[in-house]
Amino acid sequence: MKPVLQPMLLLLTGAAILRVSLFSDICLRYVKEGLQPFLIASGFVLVCFGLVGALGTSGELRHGLRFIMRRESTSSAPAGTAPAHDGHDHADVPGIAWLLAAPALVLLMFAPPALGSYTAARDSPKVVEVYDHFKRLPAQGPVPLSLTEFTARVQQDRAKSLGGRTVVLSGFVTPGKNGTWDLTRLLVACCAADSQSLTVTMHGVPAPPPDTWVKVTGTWHPSGALGTASAALALDVRSLERIPQPLSPYKDRPPSA
Repeated sequence: MKPVLQPMLLLLTGAAILRVSLFSDICLRYVKEGLQPFLIASGFVLVCFGLVGALGTSGELRHGLRFIMRRESTSSAPAGTAPAHDGHDHADVPGIAWLLAAPALVLLMFAPPALGSYTAARDSPKVVEVYDHFKRLPAQGPVPLSLTEFTARVQQDRAKSLGGRTVVLSGFVTPGKNGTWDLTRLLVACCAADSQSLTVTMHGVPAPPPDTWVKVTGTWHPSGALGTASAALALDVRSLERIPQPLSPYKDRPPSA
């Protein structure tokens, strides 16, 4: 790799990182919110190194021209005279380093979408942590819940607080079995590589296209014993509304009522 191209690769990679983390929130498709500041810092560091390398390249090129001229002048020197050495190592960086340019160009020109139904359909369901107690639900009206809280209340709340209550959930559509479909959220601990799916089966309405983000209103689908591990993670849907993908698709927030 020519010396002038090395800083270009650093600049390209740094610019791609800044594009998805500083100038937009695209990075939230790939990592959790808490890592965004670290991506911004990394992008700045790479850009700075690239600029320093680019500024130093002009001087290096001038030095290289002088070295070539000295070699030409010493070619006519008497036999046995050793050519001068400039003391610098001119070994090239391996060409495989250019593989780094591929993901950088992808992020600059076409940022891949967040994980969706394809990943969820091939993932093992997330095990929801055990809750010691549950807050009292509002006395009236539909209750906005995250999929995490809905799952925990259905299978762990011995007070059966969801019995007969109307709830509001949001997520994206994943094709199910036997004519059903799943409302899904993917949760991450660090980045998209460690994602785990959280799903609730929907009954009563046809499935929208896969990966469509929706907000559904309904009641728990009675199957198994509510408040125990046998309770079905399912909802009888009364209404459905399409919504845009949230800014943080991996953060399981309760939908706004």
